[in-house]
Amino acid sequence: MAREFQGKIELDVRDSVGDWPAFLSDQAPKGSPNVLVVLYDDTGTAAWSPYGGRINMPTMDKLAANGLTYSQWHTTALCSPTRSTFLTGRNHHANGFASISESSTGFPGYNSHIPPTNATMANILRDAGWSTFWVGKNHNVPIDEWTAGANKKNWPLAQGYDRFYGFIGGETNNWYPSLAEDNHYIDQPYLPEDGYHLSKDLADQALKMIRDVKQTEPDRPWYLWFCPGANHAPHHAPQEYIDKYKGKFDDGYEAYREWVLPRMIEKGILPADTVLTELNPMPDGTFSQTDEVLPWDSLSDEQKGMFSRMAEVYAGFSEYTDAQVGRIIDYLEESGQLENTLVIYAADNGASGEGSPNGSVNEGKIFGGYPDSLEENLRLVDKLGSPDTYNHYPTGWAAAFSTPYKMFKRYVYQGGVCDPLVISWPKGITARGEVRSQYHHSTDIVATILDVCGVEMPDEYNGVKQRPLDGVSMKYSFEADGPTRKPNQYYEMFGNRGIWQDGWKAVTVHGPVSGMSGFDKDQWQLFHTDVDRSEAHDLAAENPEKLEELKELWMSEAKRNDVLPLNDLQIIGNPKDFETFVSMEFHQPAPPSGQFIYYPGTSEIPERSAANVHGGSYKIAAEVEFTADTEGVIFAHGSRFGGHALVVKDGQVHYVYNFLGIPPEDHVSAPVPASGKHIIGVEFTKEGVGDYREPKGPVKLYIDDQQVGEKQIRTVLGHFSLCGEGLTIGRDSADPVSSLYGHGFDFTGGTIERVVFDIADDTYIDLETHLAAAMARD
Repeated sequence: MAREFQGKIELDVRDSVGDWPAFLSDQAPKGSPNVLVVLYDDTGTAAWSPYGGRINMPTMDKLAANGLTYSQWHTTALCSPTRSTFLTGRNHHANGFASISESSTGFPGYNSHIPPTNATMANILRDAGWSTFWVGKNHNVPIDEWTAGANKKNWPLAQGYDRFYGFIGGETNNWYPSLAEDNHYIDQPYLPEDGYHLSKDLADQALKMIRDVKQTEPDRPWYLWFCPGANHAPHHAPQEYIDKYKGKFDDGYEAYREWVLPRMIEKGILPADTVLTELNPMPDGTFSQTDEVLPWDSLSDEQKGMFSRMAEVYAGFSEYTDAQVGRIIDYLEESGQLENTLVIYAADNGASGEGSPNGSVNEGKIFGGYPDSLEENLRLVDKLGSPDTYNHYPTGWAAAFSTPYKMFKRYVYQGGVCDPLVISWPKGITARGEVRSQYHHSTDIVATILDVCGVEMPDEYNGVKQRPLDGVSMKYSFEADGPTRKPNQYYEMFGNRGIWQDGWKAVTVHGPVSGMSGFDKDQWQLFHTDVDRSEAHDLAAENPEKLEELKELWMSEAKRNDVLPLNDLQIIGNPKDFETFVSMEFHQPAPPSGQFIYYPGTSEIPERSAANVHGGSYKIAAEVEFTADTEGVIFAHGSRFGGHALVVKDGQVHYVYNFLGIPPEDHVSAPVPASGKHIIGVEFTKEGVGDYREPKGPVKLYIDDQQVGEKQIRTVLGHFSLCGEGLTIGRDSADPVSSLYGHGFDFTGGTIERVVFDIADDTYIDLETHLAAAMARD
């Protein structure tokens, strides 16, 4: 209710006076601006053309020419945490987002549940009269609430958004995405062979939402948060966009760094005396070896060709998505809305080094704790960017696209936290094509938008006293360059710490996920960033008092923002740390029986909430009624890049295990049983582990109580994927697990009653008894 009822109520309606305005939503003041926020993933400042980079971004160039480019805007160094600051304007640990949702742990700053003290900006804007839309990547729903049956209090609609269309996790296949609309999961509207790509689909949906508002409430302003899958892995793009960059990165990532730095200086992004930092700037033993950069000259010609191709695919992915953003901007211009639309175009963290020194054709191996091989990567080099790969470039390109800074995503050096930002608002910004050098951070975006819209964050929301905004408005910078109004900003990511204040920054020589521990013994570096933008000169020895002052400020901010305990567990190359980390993550609690029961005709179950078949033994029992025409998927979990499935095809029952997309697939098969009800059973027994602690042992296939097949296999220790590609019954949700069948091979010609997953420790027992016991608990 906008205000108290001011009508008149008598016994007879004829003598009464209504008051409709008392029941209508508040309206934004006339002339209020629209707000479009475009938030890319994994992009360093040296990648894009507005900053001097080699990747052409025509839409962003147009906005920069019509607005402002920011040279010292910063993020948290990781996606979920940064995005949480865009939601609330508070620091990421205070939002419960120390890390990504998928790696949440049970501590106040790490649990991925935004507290009610941190109301979202969308709630505030919607209450003030704006329509609110979220399209694309989410990554801020807590991992324990991803399922269709979970409560939706932390899904976008409950966070203040009128509509949502996109994906819930940190990444998704751009050809076969795991999609959600509003509060439920959906299938993609059409397939790649029909022209589908996620970036195109997201732009289509965004345009539809804006047009829906304008055709019925033409004076109502809107706020759209547009979050494409780009530039996060997997790097997928139409071939014609990849081909635009053929040969453009053949000089290599070290040459790129030398080439791009003077261009950044010429554009005014960096001071003239900015120097290039080392390619591998951290001492041995202080960072994960998977973050090392291989010198370009040490590569074979085959490696150079593959690495160059990986950069071409990344560039094509980025420009193609910019073209989709351009469709939105073109519509706003044609419809007369662009003049009064505040456009914020940015990236959420630095370029990603998660592809390892050799790059990857299947980034899922990282989450499975399993290394890439050069041979496997080279086999698929001509398929990069296509549905056949789930690719990520090597660390060298992350370093190049983070020029001139040290390191990249996950690090709190500038390479991880300094990001591109362009702001355009023709009606409200008179400057055109200028650079702003004020120091700012992603926490400042909410304060800026509210300031521009003339809306305040309330002291109390829904009866809960609110934490004050941690950010400050950047609106003052629209007028001119000059001193910043940002007092300080702390940083922490996976144990790597930093603090900035008044042009000075301190950073620990303690890489993220390095497994070093010993935080009380950390060496700190000190940089005077006002004169040393690339953090090339450590002044700790010359300024011990300044360093101690900043260290004390960091600890004060850490206590205020729930930063502790620090976690630097090394998840790649350290099996013990990997297992510790996985044990700390959220897993769907198993029933006392260890049994999970699933049914056909239901939504996909996200991997973290499904029966956990990773790391140990498991049993599966499917109760199926067969006919002479039975075929299709009984269950599937994962994709062509890793997973397992039970399938009926060509008169055979097949259990398929696809180990991280590495051929050949493991198949155990037997003839389809006679028509009628049967129990198809699968039993994997862990008897040992491989070099990377991947479980090994026999998998046996049963029909009723008879063993009909057996094979030695290896199974995935960590996850089939970071997110998406969950467990489905009677179908495969998107990209097929097995080459045995194609997309849409749904179960037909029979009936699946239920599928039972058992992860208890008992050995395989009579299937009839086993299933009967499970049904008794159903």
